[in-house]
Amino acid sequence: MNEISSIPAGQVQPTDADTMPHSIEAEQQLLGAILTNNDVFERVSSIIQPEHFYDPVHALIYETASARIAKNALASPVTLKAFLEDDPGLQELGGPAYLARLAGAAISAFAARDYAQMIYDFAIRRELIGLGQDIAAKAGRVEIDSEPTEQIVQAEQKLYALAEKGQAERGFQSFLSAVTEAVNTANAAYQRDGGLSGVSTGLIDLDKKLGGLHRSDLLILAGRPSMGKTSLATNIAFNVAKAYRKGALQDGTEGAVNGGVVGFYSLEMSAEQLAARILSEASEIPSQQIRSGDMTEGEFRRFVEAAKSLEACPLYIDDTPALPISQLSARARRLKRTHGLDVLIIDYLQLVRGTGKGENRVNEISEITMGLKAIAKELDIPVIALSQLSRQVENRDDKRPQLSDLRESGSIEQDADVVMFVYRAEYYKEREKPADHELDKIALWQEEMEALHGKADVIIGKQRHGPIGDVQLSFEGRFTRFGNLVQQWQGGGGSGDTEF
Repeated sequence: MNEISSIPAGQVQPTDADTMPHSIEAEQQLLGAILTNNDVFERVSSIIQPEHFYDPVHALIYETASARIAKNALASPVTLKAFLEDDPGLQELGGPAYLARLAGAAISAFAARDYAQMIYDFAIRRELIGLGQDIAAKAGRVEIDSEPTEQIVQAEQKLYALAEKGQAERGFQSFLSAVTEAVNTANAAYQRDGGLSGVSTGLIDLDKKLGGLHRSDLLILAGRPSMGKTSLATNIAFNVAKAYRKGALQDGTEGAVNGGVVGFYSLEMSAEQLAARILSEASEIPSQQIRSGDMTEGEFRRFVEAAKSLEACPLYIDDTPALPISQLSARARRLKRTHGLDVLIIDYLQLVRGTGKGENRVNEISEITMGLKAIAKELDIPVIALSQLSRQVENRDDKRPQLSDLRESGSIEQDADVVMFVYRAEYYKEREKPADHELDKIALWQEEMEALHGKADVIIGKQRHGPIGDVQLSFEGRFTRFGNLVQQWQGGGGSGDTEF
């Protein structure tokens, strides 16, 4: 290994049956081309990462060179020598002189992408071999705690990760790569209209408070019945799907440059009922009229036109009841592989099933919230899970919800990155109407109702990476639609909505 091998580049080394597939020569040729001409790096950086190299020294050289090039600094045998000369692995190969031999033996830069693709393919083959051996070993061990169905889910999870990211399992990563990802996220926010680092909800004030929906975050949207949890979730889903624009991302791959593909698990309502709700919002025809068919010709025409405009919306609904968390994860992975997935919504958390091993409901909810957070991290998407609140809210004079009102609150509060509550004071005030003969009280009640009419609060009770506080939205009960509230100082003097 001290000398560059004389085996022709691109040809696999003779190996015995136990040696993993690799090509040291292809790695040497690629590194040599990069050290000779840094422009080559731009052509291969979207194909391979340091972990795809078979030789750990080559991985280190590639990572150090990429860090130099990212700073617009020269990556050559001379400049890399200062960073690598004390590395014991490089010393085994002959020290800094090995870098010079790599550059000197590089034949041509035009074949760099071919070499990069070969290195990547060999890395995938090694991962597949390791994954296959792991699956076979686990299947061969008959253990009570390891059910075959669970093994299938785990194998599918690792195969998905391998297909998506070129790695079945991700261990430690260097601080350098973590910093690079953080800078890319900040740059995306800087480039995007409105300065959001996450996906826009379509609700301006909510976006300002959250910075959009962030990848790998678990967001809990909670509220008492009739507060509008599902309505707000469908509004967000519709806004994200409607804004979807596909294009080239910074890493060279294709994806959502605006909006996103939305997956919606509707465990309570059927897909048809959910679609009717979204059509009600879009066509501005009350849901009750749609259900009963009580529409004028003009309204029906508007309803059909809204349905046609929504046909192309990338919104996918799964209304299978009582889904186990393992099935929910598997279906989300499949959706991302087949159609893409940028936001996942679950309505609602308490209707998801655990593995069934735990008799304690609190432990089961803990397993579910941990599973949802794992989906968010694995698929690198925001996951919004709706949640019921306990009845103790109704027993208080102040009906505004708080974190302790979450059912089985410990694990939900702990695993969530954001906890939001939907609160409509108008709903409770309406039920406090005085008797008709109490004229003074009626007048005061009407005045208070007017002030609260058409308004809703989203209370952010927890946000791991940002501020907590209230966001005021408009609410149109007829269409179960939330929108942006137009403040008096902004003109209009009342409440208004986003256009649908």
